[in-house]
Amino acid sequence: MQYFIDVILPIPLEKLFTYSITEAEADFIKPGTRVAVPFGKQKIYTALVHHIHQNEPTFYEAKEIHQILDENPIVTEQQLKFWSWISSYYMCTLGDVLRAALPSALLLESETIVTLNKDTEVDELSLKDDEFLVYEALTHQSSLKVQDISHILDKKNCLPTLKRLIEKEVITLDEELYEKYKPKQVRYIKLNEAYASDESLTTLLNTLNSRATKQRDILMNYFAMSAASKSPIKASDLVKKSNASSAQIKALIDKDILQDYVLNVDRVSFANDDIEASKELNTYQSDTLNNIIKTFENQNITLLKGVTSSGKTEIYVKLIEEVLSQNKQVLYLVPEIALTSQLVSRLKQYFGNQISVFHSRYSNNERVEVWQHVLNGSDKAKVILGARSSIFLPFSNLGLVIVDEEHEVSYKQFDPAPRYHARDAAIVLASHFGAKTLLGSATPSVESYYNATMSKKYGLAELNERYNNVLMPEIELVDIKDKYKRKRMKGHFSDRLIEEMTEALDNGFQVILFQNRRGFSPIIECNTCGHSPQCPNCDVSLTFHQYKNQLRCHYCGHHIAMQNACQACGSVELDSKGFGTEQIQEEVSNLFPEIKVSRMDLDTTRGKYSYEKIISAFENQEVDVLVGTQMLTKGLDFRNVKLVGIMNADNLLNFPDFRAHERSYQLMQQVSGRAGRTKERGKVLIQTYNPYHKILQQVSVNDYNGMFKEQMDERYNYKYPPIYKLIKITLQHRDYNKVNDGTEWLSKSLRQLFKQHVLGPEFPPISRIRNQYHKNILIKIPEQQSLGKTKEAILKIKNSFLSIKDFRPIKVVLNVDNY
Repeated sequence: MQYFIDVILPIPLEKLFTYSITEAEADFIKPGTRVAVPFGKQKIYTALVHHIHQNEPTFYEAKEIHQILDENPIVTEQQLKFWSWISSYYMCTLGDVLRAALPSALLLESETIVTLNKDTEVDELSLKDDEFLVYEALTHQSSLKVQDISHILDKKNCLPTLKRLIEKEVITLDEELYEKYKPKQVRYIKLNEAYASDESLTTLLNTLNSRATKQRDILMNYFAMSAASKSPIKASDLVKKSNASSAQIKALIDKDILQDYVLNVDRVSFANDDIEASKELNTYQSDTLNNIIKTFENQNITLLKGVTSSGKTEIYVKLIEEVLSQNKQVLYLVPEIALTSQLVSRLKQYFGNQISVFHSRYSNNERVEVWQHVLNGSDKAKVILGARSSIFLPFSNLGLVIVDEEHEVSYKQFDPAPRYHARDAAIVLASHFGAKTLLGSATPSVESYYNATMSKKYGLAELNERYNNVLMPEIELVDIKDKYKRKRMKGHFSDRLIEEMTEALDNGFQVILFQNRRGFSPIIECNTCGHSPQCPNCDVSLTFHQYKNQLRCHYCGHHIAMQNACQACGSVELDSKGFGTEQIQEEVSNLFPEIKVSRMDLDTTRGKYSYEKIISAFENQEVDVLVGTQMLTKGLDFRNVKLVGIMNADNLLNFPDFRAHERSYQLMQQVSGRAGRTKERGKVLIQTYNPYHKILQQVSVNDYNGMFKEQMDERYNYKYPPIYKLIKITLQHRDYNKVNDGTEWLSKSLRQLFKQHVLGPEFPPISRIRNQYHKNILIKIPEQQSLGKTKEAILKIKNSFLSIKDFRPIKVVLNVDNY
């Protein structure tokens, strides 16, 4: 009887692909197991078994699999169901989800191996120079990898040469699979069991005493280390402790006095021997916790709206303790990697080595280790703290999902597919396990607050008092239009901001300055002709980065050296317009030369441990003023910050997006929440050209409900979420006319079905990125309209569109809930 498996390949295929297996393999293989399979002419991929069946494919002959890569499944059935939901809801393929979910070290790579064809007589004179070099190299070596041939020919692209050699039947190509994950191994030392008795040990030491004093010292240090700790002794620690060399340790091993052995260890571990009991909650926190537990009786999702510095984390800790006592797992989502470093140090006090961290700054091997701990239900992975990608981990017994700062846009994945929103996906993930979900924020998203108050889909708990009854910071709006007129500005600092900074710094407090733009200056302009350097690949001007003396594009990474003269007219009168975090840092250093200033933005946090270094330096008060972008706004807890300055509120408000005002309110309220988190009341200064703007007035009096009501009125009037759902379709191609024609055809087809609910086509504010033109169509879906049938119709129209020869090269991007 013949058996088949349907597999998910890590490429964007609409359907699953079928392979044939033997009856013995069918007994062994389970869904979620990795198999190596041939695909295309000579490619081998790591595929994931979706299910086993006996139905032969009708349109093609099923190939046999290459090999089985796992003894046990590495993906659970619950995960496969969850992936199917993501694929269906976010209109992407299961291959896209597989690529995003599995750490790439688990996706075995195939390498092309080049060997000589032994069945062909080669006429060396007929070979070109580069072909002969390859042939000659292969006569000395049995096989070569493609990258080796690139080095031999000193060419990046050696494929044309290989193609010619294949046509002449000189070489053959094979694919070889190689495993990318390597466990970390540590070498340990122990005493040979032959010297376990006192007599044999005394004889040994007497022998060494007369002949090898250094080896005797090493042994004495070994005994001292054994007595001090029961844990195994690392070879490297023994070398260090005894000031010996590795050769001297090896001599003792060769004499069979010591033995060495190797153990696999975790690359990241959060062991903490001094585990503390969690803090006692104050009255407000206790009431809120009881309220959450009460709402969980009737509803699976609860929104916790707690003002900044109200102690939401301590409530989370109590809920985690309760779930861990039931021997279940907890997923704690945070929007920024920066937050994990502060949270780990807080959570490990309570949970020790039960915490694992999962995010993109971890190496491939570190992520594989966390994956395996979660899969095996290890005690090291009871609490998973991670960024959005941690929703893909292989949970088996999830009891609680916490989404901290749930309003953050960082939870949305924009590129590549799947373009999921981690908050919404986490809610669905929790429902698969019957687990509870807690969404926490001081400034909830309009959608979540609507679901909690108006549609009653979520429970609601509020915490309106700051911890220790500290007052909310005093917020002052500074009219910089008036300050410029009265000549009371020094660079980009108003006299009020300088005055407050001086007072805070003199009293030993710290200051945070927020400017949501990195670099020194976003535009460099010629004063003579008005020309400003543009990116050749994108429709944006180049940003000046002073620390590298470069002009950089923030979209494609293109960079050139800073120009000394205008490229258009040759004038040397170049001026910078606008300002970023670099310029603020320089101005602070000039205004306050005696203080230490640091900067936290994408440029200073590229390294693996860069977040921890900046945050710990600021916490330890080694830095007086921290300048940063929105990374600073997200839940960080600094105890000594008295003043927060928002350098320019207007560029947040004047953004072409229906959520601009909501986002501005959230960003300013969150950054304000970094001030005055202990006994002293904090102060926030917001510099703006328009202090009477409604959003700024609402921020200044912490009027979240006023902002929510105003935003909901607009959403009702203009048919935006949460009243209507949105799907954005973006067409991308290098040819401007192709994109124009394609969007016209597509929008007409969509309008026949969805009438007035189709907006566009329209070019976005930045219409060309990486030499690709982008044009958008927006589809609004009313509540009463079936979302599933709408998506089916969109996919049918998309497939018709791509079947037209002229439109086939155009990339079509579907983005569900694109905000």
